[in-house]
Amino acid sequence: MDNTKTAAIYIRVSTDAQREEGYSIDAQKEMLQAHCVSKGLKNYAYYIDGGFTGSNIERPELQRLISDVKGGKISHVVVYKLDRLSRSQKDTLYLIEDVFNPHGVDFISMNESMDTSTPLGRLMLGILSAFAQLERENIRERTRMGMRERVKSGKWMGGGRTPFGYDYDEENGRLVPNKDAERVRKVYELYLKGHSTANIAQTLGLKYDKLAYQILSRKSNAGYIQYNGEEYPGNHEPIISLETYETAMRYMKERSIKKVSESNYLFTGLLYCGKCGAKMRYQKWGKHDCKIVCYSQDKSKPHLVKDPDCDNCKIWASDIEDVVVKDLLTYSFHQSKINMPQISNMSLLEVLHDQYNTVAQKLRRLYNLYAESEDEILLASINETKKELKNIQLQIENETEKTQQEGNFVSLKKTLSTLSETWEHMTPKEKKVLVNDCINKITINDGTVNVDYKFSV
Repeated sequence: MDNTKTAAIYIRVSTDAQREEGYSIDAQKEMLQAHCVSKGLKNYAYYIDGGFTGSNIERPELQRLISDVKGGKISHVVVYKLDRLSRSQKDTLYLIEDVFNPHGVDFISMNESMDTSTPLGRLMLGILSAFAQLERENIRERTRMGMRERVKSGKWMGGGRTPFGYDYDEENGRLVPNKDAERVRKVYELYLKGHSTANIAQTLGLKYDKLAYQILSRKSNAGYIQYNGEEYPGNHEPIISLETYETAMRYMKERSIKKVSESNYLFTGLLYCGKCGAKMRYQKWGKHDCKIVCYSQDKSKPHLVKDPDCDNCKIWASDIEDVVVKDLLTYSFHQSKINMPQISNMSLLEVLHDQYNTVAQKLRRLYNLYAESEDEILLASINETKKELKNIQLQIENETEKTQQEGNFVSLKKTLSTLSETWEHMTPKEKKVLVNDCINKITINDGTVNVDYKFSV
């Protein structure tokens, strides 16, 4: 044995382990010191990590130990138990195979009577490391299950990721609306009026543009908790109604999937020739200008030609856009003056949502009861209630699809009511989406422009 080297006594305690008999720092020091003496290891030094998890090797004293091993200062590494070194099989094998062994350092685990200087010791190391890894994964799984049961009971996941507009009430485990809740409501209001998220963020003084998008996307604002791809009714007070959230999500989806040209041309796909019926397109005219030209006069796409002799005029695109935008603003003004049809205070969709919330609360109570007593009858009731909840959800989806056109019209009416104020602040893409929502086709016959709108009450 090289007497110039030191036996390293490594001790690790986590916050929980400190309360367990035999795991405290003093208890480990006493036992490991006696073990070193019995092995004839008179030169030893302590490396102690207090309050650190064993799930990784980013621990200050362990890193100092690794440095000393690589510096040739260590002859043995001695621990009370294998999982004191690491709870990760990968990390344990890395330390033994890639750090200790290449530098001639023997590893001794007192509790498992292991000595890696022997083939049997190395075999046992692999087996015990596998069990340590399994236990760590079991702990992680139990933690996840506990979190899942927590959100099923309507409680928030914790205070670390509190959504904008809420504070976390740790005592009751739920979210509480704060002074920013009104700004959250305003985000939805402005978005449904046609404002972009960038414009909303600037108007409401949000820290960054993406925050407006994040606020819109959080169903927690409507009283729900989303966890691992599932959602559960929460115990917290909603800032907005579920209907407002779903309308905003539908509006967002329509904006994102709308097949609108990526060019800057406002009316691409809507222009038609009033003489031959062919489509019309923007065509570069000079360095900076465009004209609207009938496809029958463009031989590059013969399949779009309706009449090779069409003599419809080529008109400056800017003139057409000015005429149509002016007509659109006039149209929006008249539409905003028309009273909306009265809608029943208790529509079928509202009844279904009330039923869903009632059954969801029932399911939450059943989960709480089952957590206290794992009764088979309760489990059967849970499964039946889940089926009932799923059936109501399908009815909601069907009813939502049936009334989607009406919802689109209501949203469009809200946008049109303020269009004269918001048009100049909209992005080119938002303008194109709105135009496609409102207009079926634009027909051009020489100097005459006719706009065919989708909605007119």
